[in-house]
Amino acid sequence: MKALTYHGPGRRTWGEAPDPALRDPEDAIVRVDAVTICGTDLHILKGDVPEVTEGRVLGHEAVGTVTATGPGVRTVAAGDRVLVSCISACGRCAYCRAASYGQCTGGGGWILGHLVDGCQAEYVRTPFADTSLHKLPEGVRDEDALLLADILPTSYEVGVRNGRVGPGDTVAIVGAGPIGLAAIRTARLYSPSRVIAVDLARRRLDAAGRFGADVTLTVAEATPEAVRELSRDGLGVDVAIEAVGVPESFELCTRLVRPGGRVANVGVHGRPAVLHLEELWIRDVTITTGLVDTDSTPLLLDMLAVGRLDVAGLVTHRFGLGEMQEAYDVFADAADTGALKVALFRT
Repeated sequence: MKALTYHGPGRRTWGEAPDPALRDPEDAIVRVDAVTICGTDLHILKGDVPEVTEGRVLGHEAVGTVTATGPGVRTVAAGDRVLVSCISACGRCAYCRAASYGQCTGGGGWILGHLVDGCQAEYVRTPFADTSLHKLPEGVRDEDALLLADILPTSYEVGVRNGRVGPGDTVAIVGAGPIGLAAIRTARLYSPSRVIAVDLARRRLDAAGRFGADVTLTVAEATPEAVRELSRDGLGVDVAIEAVGVPESFELCTRLVRPGGRVANVGVHGRPAVLHLEELWIRDVTITTGLVDTDSTPLLLDMLAVGRLDVAGLVTHRFGLGEMQEAYDVFADAADTGALKVALFRT
């Protein structure tokens, strides 16, 4: 088959790779019908994720058709259209039993495109198929479902839910890339009074406005003083969601949040960030981090199927699967291309 493989920082190839085969009774093989590229893949290519070894097939977000299953698989079968979740779950360990699938100790967690070969390929082996694949409802398009493999549950669980966004809150989302835009959409489910989007790029801020941000600010404009003026009681935001993964964005979130507020870090960080405890210790600020668990995926799929979750506009560029290298270039140069999320389809 053809696949996108990693060969050290800055090096990737699209070419021949071994076809995946069933290894364990709970495996399934999925023909990839649609796949996308994640900001985490760019972090891998920068060398930020050293666990990814040379020759690894990248990718952890796909929609496809089951072609084969191991004898232990019960809930999906050949011919089923499925969402390939970015998180695999053994379903048996203590973390999985608590629905913390991202922390699975039974061989799951974030493994696709990380510790095992991923889905930026024509076919992918998916471990723990019963608990890691989701059948797609009739009428849900591949392109729309693709957004529920990672960015929608990630922004919802790690950003909105961990940040405890509630009615009337003032919410700042630092970073208006795909995760930040998805956080705007899912934060709106909780009726905040004001959503403030912060980014370096004016084009992304324009997208944030279309996705539901009430106020858009460049990083230069997002001073603590300016944001306090936009917040309830002038004390700062109730929730600051970090959606970039660089020290500057995390530190900005800690400066924008009010006493008693919450900072929810979503971004993947490759460098240390300074935690100013000399300022934060007295302010009752809660800081959360997390890897998505995808326990919300069934709920989000149901909402998508009945028209209660709008994902229109997140995919801006579309390619054939064989155009993987071009798609990476477009996605990596988002400041110039305007790319939010790219989607690649089997042709």
